[in-house]
Amino acid sequence: MRKLILLGALVFLAACGGNRVSGDISKACIAADRKAASTRLCSCVQQAANQTLSRSDQRRAATFFEEPHLAQETRQSDNSGSERFWQRYKKFSATAKRMCG
Repeated sequence: MRKLILLGALVFLAACGGNRVSGDISKACIAADRKAASTRLCSCVQQAANQTLSRSDQRRAATFFEEPHLAQETRQSDNSGSERFWQRYKKFSATAKRMCG
């Protein structure tokens, strides 16, 4: 489960299109310097984020690239706000997989 959280949509998005990096998610994706990360991939993930997450949610999700343990803490949180965010984050992940996978 941790790998899924660490890589999030990256595992599923190797074939994504686009080549512009702008937005919190794509910038965090590139900055994380993961092996699978590319401008093309990170742009695709950003497009999915733009369709499914608010700017605020995007900023929060971007922190998962730098600090993956925050994703685990969010997923396991009993806080109702974190639970609602996690549902939106799961929708984002599924959308990214569908769009780009």
